[in-house]
Amino acid sequence: MILSCNSCEKKFVVPDNAIGVNGRLVQCSSCGNQWKQFPIKIDKEVKSKKIEFKVKSTPKKIKSYTKTTKQKIKKKTGPDLYSPEYLAKKHGIKIDSKPTPKNKITKDKTKNSFGFYYSLIVSIIIATFLLRLLYFTQDIIIEKLPILEIYINYLFESIRNIKDIIQNFFSNY
Repeated sequence: MILSCNSCEKKFVVPDNAIGVNGRLVQCSSCGNQWKQFPIKIDKEVKSKKIEFKVKSTPKKIKSYTKTTKQKIKKKTGPDLYSPEYLAKKHGIKIDSKPTPKNKITKDKTKNSFGFYYSLIVSIIIATFLLRLLYFTQDIIIEKLPILEIYINYLFESIRNIKDIIQNFFSNY
């Protein structure tokens, strides 16, 4: 069957069995126009009708030729890429004439997890918050537990040393 696009007049060859009795939605691959195509009815008499030609170019012999109006169309090897059977087998797509009900709720269980960089950023923010909290409350902690003064001073001295190392690294290079 030969279909013609309504907007750009491009012609397409489609197998006869591709369009069912109820019709099918087709789309032009050239311009993207979509329309519902119904099967084209061809009279059986027109298919089987033969045309006779008589050639009188040579007076020696008169030849009569018969030619059928049906032309042979070469089919592509392999399955029809748009047949419902092929789509269901290859891609898992089911084509039904009935629309799917919208009230059907599908539960899609996806695992939500933090990525590495997100976890790293959250860890840095939490560590910064705890260190600043310790810095502002160190006087209160030292009053209650005087033995922790050495450890707190050592912690903040180490942080200052790490900060100096990083600054020297970036300033020299």
